[in-house]
Amino acid sequence: MNAVVIKTTGKRYTVKTENGDVVHCLLKGKFRIAGIKSTNPIVVGDKVEVVQESELWMIVRLHDRKNHILRKSVNLSKQTHIIAANIDQAILMITLDSPITTTGFIDRFLVAANAYGVKVVLIFNKVDLLNDELKAAQNNLLNIYEGIGYTCFVTSVINDDLSEIKDLMKGKINMISGHSGVGKSTLVNYLQPNLHIDTKEVSNTHKQGQHTTTFSELHDLDFGASIIDTPGIRGFGLVELEVAELGNYFPEFFKLKSACKYHNCIHKNEPQCAIKSALAEGKVAESRYKNYLNMLEEEQEHFRTNNY
Repeated sequence: MNAVVIKTTGKRYTVKTENGDVVHCLLKGKFRIAGIKSTNPIVVGDKVEVVQESELWMIVRLHDRKNHILRKSVNLSKQTHIIAANIDQAILMITLDSPITTTGFIDRFLVAANAYGVKVVLIFNKVDLLNDELKAAQNNLLNIYEGIGYTCFVTSVINDDLSEIKDLMKGKINMISGHSGVGKSTLVNYLQPNLHIDTKEVSNTHKQGQHTTTFSELHDLDFGASIIDTPGIRGFGLVELEVAELGNYFPEFFKLKSACKYHNCIHKNEPQCAIKSALAEGKVAESRYKNYLNMLEEEQEHFRTNNY
């Protein structure tokens, strides 16, 4: 019987079968995902085949994924972790205060999503907490990301009408992500009040969110959308990408790359680079280019480490 994974807790999985039944499962045998050494072989959003053996339900097959978002742990293990699979769009929630979301985190998330073919919508939350300086910084980010082509919303989830966000989510499986404390669970609760997902205040000491969602979970919402609520992410390490391809995941770079003198230009030290020219003319954001160089250096260092 076919089913969709709606929750994962360690080695146990909750699935919703094609008959609409919700059952708890274990894995049958060993699973491997081609080319990916991941900490989690089955993730929320996966389409699987399940069978009942005695009183136990077992996952016996993983169907091909449409897409997924994969990150590398930023701790010493450097293991890879799949956040979710078969996503129609990802919603990245951003706050400029309590907690602070950096452009480095935003751009890493966008690159990872782009690399795996996942559309991203940006929601700038907690606008009611911003002073004039932070409002100006937020407007600058809006100009950057809307100029690239990303759909952006500016809101205070607890105060504003969410009808436009609902309309964008209808008919889709939406993965919601961001740091702990940016308002992911609060958004889900306001979209679907009867879910009663736990929320916590941001720590005044560290200005960081406290983890309330500890496992990813898929919820069907009354207005015809589904949402995958994910645990807060502090860091987003990229899984190894080809150095020559990294710039392709920056849409504004990709549009200009054909104008570079060299076809294999990595937009760093090469002469007559269209991206560096656009940067000098203010047509490419300095923050985006700086974050690109940081990612490029990491990928080059990874290549050097693994080829000596």
